[in-house]
Amino acid sequence: MGFQMTSPARRRLMRDFKRLQDDPPTGVSGAPNENNIMMWNAVIFGPNETPFEDGTFKLVIEFTEEYPNKPPHVRFISKIFHPNVYADGGICLDILQGRWSPTYDVSSILTSIQSLLCDPNPNSPANSTAAQLFKENRREYEKRVRACVEQSFAE
Repeated sequence: MGFQMTSPARRRLMRDFKRLQDDPPTGVSGAPNENNIMMWNAVIFGPNETPFEDGTFKLVIEFTEEYPNKPPHVRFISKIFHPNVYADGGICLDILQGRWSPTYDVSSILTSIQSLLCDPNPNSPANSTAAQLFKENRREYEKRVRACVEQSFAE
């Protein structure tokens, strides 16, 4: 991989990538695009014993030169039904907004999103239908989630 310029953000992303390879967290994976280290593709496997089980959900992560001082932009490209995921795949997660810290890396971003799948926060909904079903009709919520899981096999 020939990178024409190196910058603090790019060096940090190389380190993040090395850490992900040397010490891969369970159920998530990610790697930079071949020709652009600022764009990553990632996959989160639905956690066991949740309605997301067996799903493989794809995400894209876009970094700026301000990383790690500013969080990356992360969104699902797989269809997902979740109280904290917007229709466009954007994710409502505190560490990607106001509670970001430069100590977070790609590994911790992905594991945080994975735990958000298990433990939605229906009080700060990005998808109000999902939040309402999560609170009031868990069976219907799980049915809608399973439909997305099945769709994720076909991608």
